[in-house]
Amino acid sequence: MKELRWKGSLIVPGLFDGEHYFILEKKSDHETVLTQGEYFSGVLIYFFRKMIYGVTYSDFKSFNVALKEQVENRNIL
Repeated sequence: MKELRWKGSLIVPGLFDGEHYFILEKKSDHETVLTQGEYFSGVLIYFFRKMIYGVTYSDFKSFNVALKEQVENRNIL
C-alpha cells in the first residue's frame, strides 16, 4: 500500500481545514485500487458543506474517472 496525504488550511488552522489523501493498493500484477478522499474540519465547516458535498465531491469523481481512463489506455502505472 502506498499513500500520499497533505493538509491545508484556510488562512489559519482551525477555521476550515482539509486533509486530502490518495491510497493505492495493489491487488494483482494488473490491478491497483485507488481510494481518494478528504477529511474536513474547522469552525467554518458548516458554511462550506454545500461546496463539499456538491462541487468538491463531483470534482473527485471526475478526477477518478479521468485517471482510470489514462491508466487503462496508456498503461502508465
